[in-house]
Amino acid sequence: MPVEFLGIAATNDGSETTARSGAAFDKEYTLRLARAHEDHGWDRVLFAYGSGSPDPAPAAAYIASRLDRLQILLAHRPNVSYPTYAAKTFATLDRISEGRLTVHFITGGNDHEQGREGDTLTKDERYARTREYIRIVKKIWTTREAFDHEGEHYRFRDFVSDVFPVQQPRPNVSFGGSSPAAYAAGGAEADIYCLWGEPLAKTAEQIEAVRVAAGAAGRTDVPRIQVAFRPIIAPTEELAWEKAHRTVGAIKQRRQAGLVRQHRNGIPEVGVPQNTGSQRLLAIAEAGERYDRALWTPTAAATGGAGNSNALVGTPETVARALLDYYDLGIDILSARGYDLLDDAVDFGRYVIPLVREEVAKRDAERNAERDAAHAAGGSHHPLTAVLG
Repeated sequence: MPVEFLGIAATNDGSETTARSGAAFDKEYTLRLARAHEDHGWDRVLFAYGSGSPDPAPAAAYIASRLDRLQILLAHRPNVSYPTYAAKTFATLDRISEGRLTVHFITGGNDHEQGREGDTLTKDERYARTREYIRIVKKIWTTREAFDHEGEHYRFRDFVSDVFPVQQPRPNVSFGGSSPAAYAAGGAEADIYCLWGEPLAKTAEQIEAVRVAAGAAGRTDVPRIQVAFRPIIAPTEELAWEKAHRTVGAIKQRRQAGLVRQHRNGIPEVGVPQNTGSQRLLAIAEAGERYDRALWTPTAAATGGAGNSNALVGTPETVARALLDYYDLGIDILSARGYDLLDDAVDFGRYVIPLVREEVAKRDAERNAERDAAHAAGGSHHPLTAVLG
């Protein structure tokens, strides 16, 4: 199966290790970073969402109108707009990008962060709302006749959109989470299910949970799986590990200096996380620093399990082999974001992506040859799942 690479479409040059040098929305930097991804083999970039951050939809439209190939993953929280409005926004953006849009729906795992924009629902209520929201958006994208909706969270009458996506029947829907409620919602509605990088065995458990949830929802297919990491690469293993320890040192220094945003009640953003995904990352970090071929957890521990934060450390060859281990689990979308956003995107695109693509192509060719040989022999062939070393 083909493999795809997802990068980050940051609107400024700040990261966990470095303060931004300009405005929150730096138009020139946003375009420069996106172009670096397009020019170095990446398939798409994520426009993330934060309560006080620049609106990702117009930022995505800006990039889509200036680049020809790079695909867009737009993060969206259902609490910030009515689904009728959102569906039109997404369809318009798919038109601007000529069919390059995927929408990533965020339920929200932190009550305080959700409350910043007036969302007072509980976590379980938010998941129920997200499922209803996604279903409405899908129906608006694919329905040419006016319809009514009477649901738990949304009610409207006689709505029909006059703008439809380029993609038919609709753009893909992306979703993430590591709780039973997340598996149930994403298993039912997602085309792509997103996970944060965990050890191979735990990742396999999550993939199975998504598959079970999809089956329980009556689906005959399963979502594609995406997994996210923070690669730290260098020409030698020694230099890569030196770079990794410098990175963690910079994260801790910024945190200790009070440069991490504080809640009004004094609890830092990196306090005890409410969402299951972050709790899992911290538990994994507590249990050990290194897993499998190259997974390293101190970056996650240093940020309090904040989002995509586990690293893959090593030479490009080591990191590529580690990513292929995840590919062998059935993951075909690999998300990566460095700490020096621009330079790391270029380096990863130059030195890691080609290695992974070459090996995936080789494996696919071998698999196809085996299947053709079995077919020619008149037998049936069921390739076994690769045993990970």
